[in-house]
Amino acid sequence: MQSRTRLRALWPFAPYIVVAVIHVTSLAVHSPLATPTKALLMPLLALPVIVGWKRLAPRGAAILLLVALLFSWLGDEAGLFFPFAPELPLMLGFFAVAHLAYIVLFLRHLRVRRLPMWTVAYVLWWLLMMVVLGPHTGSLLVAVGAYGLVLAGTAATSARCRPMVAWGGAFFLASDSILAFRLFTPASMPDWTSPAVMITYTIGQGLIVAGALRALRRTEVTA
Repeated sequence: MQSRTRLRALWPFAPYIVVAVIHVTSLAVHSPLATPTKALLMPLLALPVIVGWKRLAPRGAAILLLVALLFSWLGDEAGLFFPFAPELPLMLGFFAVAHLAYIVLFLRHLRVRRLPMWTVAYVLWWLLMMVVLGPHTGSLLVAVGAYGLVLAGTAATSARCRPMVAWGGAFFLASDSILAFRLFTPASMPDWTSPAVMITYTIGQGLIVAGALRALRRTEVTA
């Protein structure tokens, strides 16, 4: 019975998993499929939230999850949706909103333990990134620093949640770390780091959503 329930919960993730694999593979082989498959990722990850909507509580938490996915999608496609505006500042802004939605979700609805002491590593991560990449960010120094803080905040607050969500936050941070080096020190980054960004990103987002849905299903809500 439990295995059947798990399968029922997992099947809405199937389209996301398939497209994520196609997207990462397309990046690795420089296929034109990389562009359209990237645009499909966050809408497909929203599918399990929509399918399970009636069983999710509180609804405010489910809305926060959808807001995070929406702004992640806008961040992913900032250059496509807003070709008249600078892409990188828009991307940072949209993803910052997504991270803030995740932080509120983690703190108000998903936390199950105190903040682990080891999360001080995320503070050290932010300091190291600013020291190493700061000189390369130019006029975006403040924006990049602020974005790094909310990214570290997402990773740290996710550590207060179920392991699945905590791992998702860590993978998300790893993805943006690789991306930051690709954006600001491109000459030092080999080609394989492009699919590496999206492997860690799709795993991170998928784990966060799967862990959140598991916690928010009505049959498991305890508070």
